[in-house]
Amino acid sequence: MAEIEKVVSEGAGAVSLAAVLGDPARFAGKRVGLVISGANIDSRMLASVLIRGLVRSGLLVRIRVEVSDQPGSLARVTEQVARLGGNIVEVDHERWFFDVPVRMTELDLLIEVRSPDDAERIIAGLTERGFPARRLSGSVLEGTV
Repeated sequence: MAEIEKVVSEGAGAVSLAAVLGDPARFAGKRVGLVISGANIDSRMLASVLIRGLVRSGLLVRIRVEVSDQPGSLARVTEQVARLGGNIVEVDHERWFFDVPVRMTELDLLIEVRSPDDAERIIAGLTERGFPARRLSGSVLEGTV
């Protein structure tokens, strides 16, 4: 409800919209009114639902990038992500616990993108520029609402 209609409603209050979205053929060509009720939702729950919606729609993705563990590597990767159109929200730069060679590290980047295709373009662009990258999460889930 919040993603589509920009209206805050508790789960049960949006069940009428869920019914329409679950069986659109049933309502096709008809005038339909939906009763939306209740805004009794915890703000943390609302934030979680909205962020999960971004992940589900492919607009927030987590990728892992392998880089050499030397000064400037992180800066070079973040510069490339920016040039490729991504907005880095979070960086986890952990060199001790990953299964990578000595003098290498892996960066886990949480990135906002404008479209799901942008994530694949960023991954390909990083890899082409010598920074092997792969998606960890944030796949678009077909058929979800």
